[in-house]
Amino acid sequence: MFIKKLLRSSNAALLFITIAVTLLFYIFNNNYLNFDNVRNILNSMSFVGVLSVGMTLLLIGGEVDLAAGAEACFSGVVVALLINAGVPWGLAFFLTVLFGALCGLINAFFINKLGFMSFIATLGMMSVYQGLVTVITQSKNIQIPEQGFWVIGSISLWNVVPLAFIIMLVLMIAYSVVLSNTNFGRSVYMCGGNRHAARLCGINPKKISTILYVNNGVLAAIAGVVLTSRMHTASPAAGSSGAIDAITAAVLGGVSFLGGAGGMSGCFIGILLLNVFNAGLTAVGFPSYWQIVARGGLLVLALCLDFIGARSRRLALERE
Repeated sequence: MFIKKLLRSSNAALLFITIAVTLLFYIFNNNYLNFDNVRNILNSMSFVGVLSVGMTLLLIGGEVDLAAGAEACFSGVVVALLINAGVPWGLAFFLTVLFGALCGLINAFFINKLGFMSFIATLGMMSVYQGLVTVITQSKNIQIPEQGFWVIGSISLWNVVPLAFIIMLVLMIAYSVVLSNTNFGRSVYMCGGNRHAARLCGINPKKISTILYVNNGVLAAIAGVVLTSRMHTASPAAGSSGAIDAITAAVLGGVSFLGGAGGMSGCFIGILLLNVFNAGLTAVGFPSYWQIVARGGLLVLALCLDFIGARSRRLALERE
């Protein structure tokens, strides 16, 4: 099912664009597709990809979490502190996932109980998390000497496919099944498409929203742990732009920023295109400061395409 959706018309077009971009960068730099660079691309995909899984569900449900990257960064610091305090890394991982769930619950409280807009609430929490991380670490990296913990981010199949990428792929397939074949998945689409209609169908949008935020917090924590394991250290700045990258990847893949449309397969291609694009800019020697501009332009393009698609869907419904 996941593979079939990859080959649907809109997804196929995006996949062909990704292949064309890859070939273009390869023409400029023949080392672009060597094993080391491919492994680096897959590693980069794994972090943004896990974040994008939760973000995709949120966007489809008509919500957004701008604090996801900060939550991942904070989770990386939490797992590092726990391991360095003598907690077995498996238990530290589990406790960090619980911490991520708490972060998601806090976001849901502000949005569903206090009535804050998701954009404003999560923007504020992003600043809170970033500030706390800076205070806790004093802007210094936290080294993790526990080599058993390094395994999560270091193992690669055939020395090319990282374990972290496989974790991302398994999560995407699992959540694709949830969205397509469960009542919960259908409820997410209905809440994102029309909350009033969802209520008339007996769905509680606030309950669905709370589940989505807690789920997003859990996935952000997993992403942060995986990134920290790969780096062997927790950085107060690692993954801070993750939320924007996750939104860009999801919207590029056809997930509507306005809610109610999209899927995990398109999100996967969006992540692939985003990371191929980023790695290609580096491979051809594009200045780092201009790379930020290019990524911002990619997000603006994705939002424009989303706006055009949403308007087309609205006009099609009006004609019916």
